[in-house]
Amino acid sequence: MTDTTTDGRGTDVVDILTADHRDMLELIGRIKETPEADRRRDLADTLIAEVMRHAVAEEMYVYPAVEEHVPNGAEEVEHDKKEHDEIVQVMKRLEDADASGPGFLELVGELEAQLRHHIDDEESDQFPKLRAGIPADQLVDLGEKVQTAKKLAPTRPHPHAPHSELFHKTVGPGVGMIDRLRDKLTGRRTG
Repeated sequence: MTDTTTDGRGTDVVDILTADHRDMLELIGRIKETPEADRRRDLADTLIAEVMRHAVAEEMYVYPAVEEHVPNGAEEVEHDKKEHDEIVQVMKRLEDADASGPGFLELVGELEAQLRHHIDDEESDQFPKLRAGIPADQLVDLGEKVQTAKKLAPTRPHPHAPHSELFHKTVGPGVGMIDRLRDKLTGRRTG
């Protein structure tokens, strides 16, 4: 089922990604407020999976559109990919951290700071440029592609994987399948 707006159009990519951002920040708030280590671990695993799905979908479909339709798009995408890499590095450390240990919430705070910076860049600068440079129907089509990509994307951080459209479109679905299998076998919660 495709999300639709009140005028019958599908939801555009900017609205989808902005909603993802709100969900990520809400999960961080819940992690910080939760006293039980097991529950914090589950929420952190869900957050990691959500951020991974979002980032991979951006790299597959949004970044190529930014490169094509936004002035200095290639430079913006390189900057975004570096930020994604930094976020993945923190998520890998968070994935391996003991949720009852003192460093766990420090890592959550570090991840929150990086995500807030990245979100601010996208929402205040990049997303308005996308809306200005791409017709509404194409933004809706891009949104549908992003939603599909998120269903196949990896759910775990892979610090050594390239942040490239080609990698995510060719190898990513297999990595995602293995991640989802591992999640199921280990009882890891991802959403």
